[in-house]
Amino acid sequence: MALREIVFLPDPVLRRKAHKVTAFDSDLQVLIDDMIETMREAPGVGLAAPQVGVLQRVIVVEYAEDEEDEDGPKKLYVLVNPEIVQVSKETELGIEGCLSVPGLVGEVDRHTGLTVKGLNRRGQPVKYKVNGWLARIFQHEIDHLDGIVYTDRATRVWKPREGEEAPVD
Repeated sequence: MALREIVFLPDPVLRRKAHKVTAFDSDLQVLIDDMIETMREAPGVGLAAPQVGVLQRVIVVEYAEDEEDEDGPKKLYVLVNPEIVQVSKETELGIEGCLSVPGLVGEVDRHTGLTVKGLNRRGQPVKYKVNGWLARIFQHEIDHLDGIVYTDRATRVWKPREGEEAPVD
């Protein structure tokens, strides 16, 4: 495993649509392992392949299963070719940050719940029904696969004040 360099706006790779993964080979496994290590080191709660300069539809997400216990056990999700197949009618404004947009945060309206399907790292189908911040993280990461950065959806973007903590993808 190795740390990969995270690309920042205005790098054009962040504006391109990622390609569907068709080969579940050793290169993909290395990419996934590197993405997990890079996300954890950053630190972040999610990372999409375009954020490390790779135009493949791969995301990794790691988030505490109990939102109230941020230091509690975290669950790791690896999704290849993810698709949002159902969304809640309810949406909610929330503050987001991004490893590819350092130093800024924004207020983004996202669905409060969704169902996402895709393939795991071995190519087997998986489906998750997620809510709250986990749903927000999945939407944020899947946007990256379509060349969308949270600032495109934000109602307002600002530089956080010293000591103001912002969630980072």
